[in-house]
Amino acid sequence: MDGSSLVFFDFPPRQGRRAVSLPPLLQAFKSMRPAKALVLGDMILDRYTYGNAQRISQESPVIVLHADDQELRLGGAANVCNMLKGLDCHVVAAGVHGRDESGSQMIELAQKFGIDTSLISCDASRPTTLKERFVGRAGSRHPSQILRVDHEKTAPIADWLVEKIYSGIENQIEDFDVILISDYAKGVCTPKLLQQVIQLANQHNIPTLVDPMRGHDYERYRGATLLKANRIETEMATGVPLNGVADASAAGSQLCQQLDLQDVIVTLDRDGMALVHRDGSSSHFPTQARSVYDITGAGDMVLAMLGACLGSGLNKEYSVRLANVAAGLEVEKSGVAVIPLAEIEAELRTDLLPGQKKIVTHQQIATLAEEHRRRGEKIVFTNGCFDLLHFGHVTNLTEASKMGEVLVVGLNSDESVSKLKGPTRPVISETERSAMLAALSCVDYVVVFGEDTPYELIKGVRPDVLVKGGHYIPEEIPGFDVLQEYGGEVRLVDIVGGFSTTDIIQKVAANETIRRTAA
Repeated sequence: MDGSSLVFFDFPPRQGRRAVSLPPLLQAFKSMRPAKALVLGDMILDRYTYGNAQRISQESPVIVLHADDQELRLGGAANVCNMLKGLDCHVVAAGVHGRDESGSQMIELAQKFGIDTSLISCDASRPTTLKERFVGRAGSRHPSQILRVDHEKTAPIADWLVEKIYSGIENQIEDFDVILISDYAKGVCTPKLLQQVIQLANQHNIPTLVDPMRGHDYERYRGATLLKANRIETEMATGVPLNGVADASAAGSQLCQQLDLQDVIVTLDRDGMALVHRDGSSSHFPTQARSVYDITGAGDMVLAMLGACLGSGLNKEYSVRLANVAAGLEVEKSGVAVIPLAEIEAELRTDLLPGQKKIVTHQQIATLAEEHRRRGEKIVFTNGCFDLLHFGHVTNLTEASKMGEVLVVGLNSDESVSKLKGPTRPVISETERSAMLAALSCVDYVVVFGEDTPYELIKGVRPDVLVKGGHYIPEEIPGFDVLQEYGGEVRLVDIVGGFSTTDIIQKVAANETIRRTAA
């Protein structure tokens, strides 16, 4: 960055359109480059079993879960790796796994996501840390976790593994922009290994970021660049009750002095974050009010975003503010979710372009749709050109939104509109049409598609209800066969008479002709 203001246009530039300067935080975000990150810590595999939980066993007073789906996810330090990949970082993972099925599954999943697992060693004497969660659905209520079963061994790893992991890190140290330590107290983050790695990083001027275990002895993190601790962890490490931001600043300053840290970040859930420097100065970053659905993974998201930012060269203030935004997006989702850069940028642009965060890509809507399904929410899909948005469009969209909890609108791209309507269409560009649809309260997501039909988009969304206006034969509607495979339904709605984009354009042209003739 050369310090000059970046300039953007709300929509594709046209004559007379006013350019708007990007806010400093968005400028900083746009300047980020993909960082090369090492994540050292406890690699965990999360297994989720989903099902209906609507009856009690006759054998004993316990809930019976009728399982119908199972999912594997990366957890612990492995989840931090996955979140960094979502932020376009190059990621190397360092840790251990057992010689078991869970270990093989974790490595396979990590490699599928593009994570370098060459520094994850096998320890046949211990199981891969596995957390099994059983999640039940009951009626229309949100699914809830019924039980968690942990398979783990928390004793410190053997000295030979410490030396093996450190040797691997030492051989690659010059490749890293940042090192993240994710300590879940499962045995990998021994004092010896952490001190070796922190000292090595300091010798090469590589920042080390620590997400500590919950406990009283933080000596193992001595000399790190930055330690990120939540409210409870900070209280346990310092003995200082945190009743407000001032207490967090005092506790953070105490940790900096005791452990020779450059900075401490204290995360205060709804109260935001406090960034405390070694010299005792501090800053408070309040969080934006949100609908908190699930706090799981928020701490990992903060660490990952801090790593991506600091590894990219951003200063700590901007890094904390961006981590605050990313954590806010994380808690709005069910379970642990990867937050891509595009979603963070959309959040940052919300004040500039209201509704911008509703406009998503094909890949993003597939992930978001799965998220809503996990919550037990019904997804409705409809599509169209929506060139010159009019009363008929709004009426049908409002009606469609009442058929479920989430309305996804597929929007024909400019190119596909021209194919369907002729070379003079569309009148309004896809960027502007997207923004207008996103501004409607009844619309939850807008996705632009370039094909003649939204068939591939429907396959990705897998809606519960597909809505079309007009007198279609359901079997001939693109996507009908897709819905048939999993039990979705097609509903037809009546088109509001008297409203047509083509008619509006013809009326405008006729009026212009009359005006010119009269002149």
